[in-house]
Amino acid sequence: MASRKDSGSVASAVMASTGGTLDSPVKQIQIEGLVVLKIIKHYQEEGQGSEVVQGVLLGLVVDDRLEITNCFPFPQHTEDDADFDEVQYQMEMMRSLRHVNIDHLHVGWYQSTFYGSFVSRALLDSQFSYQHAIEESVVLIYVPIKTAQGSLSLKAYRLTPKLMEICKEKDFTPEGLKKANIGFEHMFEEVPIIIKNSHLINVLMWELEDKSTVADKHELLNLSSSNHLEKSLQLLMDRVDDMSQDIVKYNTYSRNLSKQQQQKHQYLQRRQQENAQRQSRGEPPLPEEDINKMFKPPQPPPRMDTLLIAGQINNYCQNVKEFTSQNLGKLFMAEALQGHN
Repeated sequence: MASRKDSGSVASAVMASTGGTLDSPVKQIQIEGLVVLKIIKHYQEEGQGSEVVQGVLLGLVVDDRLEITNCFPFPQHTEDDADFDEVQYQMEMMRSLRHVNIDHLHVGWYQSTFYGSFVSRALLDSQFSYQHAIEESVVLIYVPIKTAQGSLSLKAYRLTPKLMEICKEKDFTPEGLKKANIGFEHMFEEVPIIIKNSHLINVLMWELEDKSTVADKHELLNLSSSNHLEKSLQLLMDRVDDMSQDIVKYNTYSRNLSKQQQQKHQYLQRRQQENAQRQSRGEPPLPEEDINKMFKPPQPPPRMDTLLIAGQINNYCQNVKEFTSQNLGKLFMAEALQGHN
């Protein structure tokens, strides 16, 4: 999944220009309808299948509410564009918006996702860079497949305070995560979203709804979602396989560590016995040795990737649950309509 390597630099630069953050966390997000349309249009123009599109969110903070009033996309460029500076591009875009009196404060970023596959190390690192520099930063996750089926899927996430502390300390060892008492359910927190439009846009939407034909609404009972369910289950199985491989690695590490501890204990016992024999013979004890150099502990596998895999598995399960529950409701409605006829 794509990520922005200079996101931390951009957020830090914007942070220096704004001059501080709020003490209160963001409890609600208000998004202009124009921003939603821009995100959808960005994916339709540059996103292809599993291709990820990303962009910058602009707005302002009012009390504990984050208002997202504008956005602009990250430009697509290849590895051949070595001279392209993403930080400079974003700063120039925000400077241009400021000149035309449009909200230009950096409040986060957005990203599209393929079947909900967004829980990754790249997203974690990018969001940590944003949130560390700008406390109220959020990441908007847009799911184009659900939106294409008539249900807008746009969710906002932030890193939890526990995960922020772990990322600051960069202690992803099993002992560090156990000490922090963090699981995959404590990594991201979802912030509720409200989409707001102006009164003129609301009037226009009412007029468009009145002009829509009733014949097009029969697709709401369409039961053909097997392709989506099949793909979600396939991705879920792939993630379960990855989790199984990580479990095997951790079990191997545990066995090697236990074996080394036994060897160390046996070595210390033999050394004590030998020193006791030398003392009985009136000989000096053996010189002290650094046992840690003799028995170097095995390197523990990083557990953050395992947490991310568990979080992605949970996300796939929620998607499957959501689609199956919708289909069950459609089946009951279709059965009732058929019985009525």
